[in-house]
Amino acid sequence: MKGFHHRDTETQRMDVLDREGLLPSPASGRRAGDEGLCAETKLGYFSTPLTLTLSRLRERGFVRCFSKKAFLCVSVSLIKLLAIRLSCQKTAAKSLVMWLMVFPAQAADVLHLYNWNNYISDATIARFEEKCACRVVQDYYSDNEEMLAKLAAGATGYDLIVPTGNAMEALIRQRALRPLDKSLLPDLKNIAPAYLDTVFDPGNKYSVPYAYTLTLIGYNSEKLRELQLPVDSWAVIFEPRYLEKIKGRVTVLDSQRELLAAALKYLGYSANDTNEDHWQQARDLILRAKPYWAAFNASSYIKELTVGNIWLVHGYSNDIFQADLDAQKAQRGFRILASIPKEGAVLALDSMVLHKSGPRPDLAHQFIEFMLGGRNSSELTNLIGSGNPNLAARQYIQPEIAQSPAVFPDRAQQARLEMLRDLDRHQRRVLSRIWTEIKLR
Repeated sequence: MKGFHHRDTETQRMDVLDREGLLPSPASGRRAGDEGLCAETKLGYFSTPLTLTLSRLRERGFVRCFSKKAFLCVSVSLIKLLAIRLSCQKTAAKSLVMWLMVFPAQAADVLHLYNWNNYISDATIARFEEKCACRVVQDYYSDNEEMLAKLAAGATGYDLIVPTGNAMEALIRQRALRPLDKSLLPDLKNIAPAYLDTVFDPGNKYSVPYAYTLTLIGYNSEKLRELQLPVDSWAVIFEPRYLEKIKGRVTVLDSQRELLAAALKYLGYSANDTNEDHWQQARDLILRAKPYWAAFNASSYIKELTVGNIWLVHGYSNDIFQADLDAQKAQRGFRILASIPKEGAVLALDSMVLHKSGPRPDLAHQFIEFMLGGRNSSELTNLIGSGNPNLAARQYIQPEIAQSPAVFPDRAQQARLEMLRDLDRHQRRVLSRIWTEIKLR
């Protein structure tokens, strides 16, 4: 509250607490006949109003507004006021120690961000750190399943996570997320309506769209042109008649959902098809193609494309963008291009969400509002090639990138894109068995 930052005297600070109903009454720390009790006994009674005030401060969001200096000021003032009401200065001194032990000062000015690999630039992070006078500590994941598994295993302390829609759906169902305070996000208006109010989070109670990627075909322009291979169909990934020409030069994502989705789309089914017979058909298609692939790879394939070891990938659009930039910078003599298969592909809308275990929801909201700014959001596209749902960013995006269908697909291409939905427990078990069979055979 502004009162804690702009009022100078102890009395004025206490007035703010009183007006907000945050101070306990004299009776809350006393009991009949306690006047004759020793200070140590009164200390036991004193913990009740302190604990009550502590919980009220948390509920009303006062704590995250305090600077460390202001928090200490309020703590001392509150102890003094309560001590006067309890007529015990010795108790006040001991209670101040107890207060600071039970309710430590504001968490360190560090935002803990759990994000995808290669999904924000160092320049963007540095600018936010300067703006908020804080540090950003990042952990990374390369697949939604990896992120969900880490959280399920007990990982905590992340203020902000950037899950894809189907993973966010799982987190919401697990009640693992903190609702947004939209009053702190005035620039939410910058997000295109098409990316709001999704089936994953109706009304955007928990999420703010961050960026999107397409899962498509990436290829070495020179090699595939020489071999006259098609680049507009998943056939080049799955059909032996094409793969035999590039055996050992192909990688696919090490992601059960993404690879199954590509196989299902090639077979003419929805990426969200859960018919187990269709899954078996997709499994057979994958197993037939597997001997021709070099690896299942969700991370190092960018480098392998860049140096020319791999010529064809099933990969993410922003990774393919990065591989092309690296190849041009190294003057490799070829381009790494992207193509949306005519059968369709997966669009992954990644959103910023607050995890319940995060100690700094205030910094998380600041970061979200920062990334909603047009210039800041545009760096996701200009520097790493992510698709951008932020309308205010469009004016800052480089023209060549703005014209790329792998970044901004046209309406006809959008009609062939699907966002993956979450699976139930039975479907996950079935898919896990299929995936194990695929990897072991």
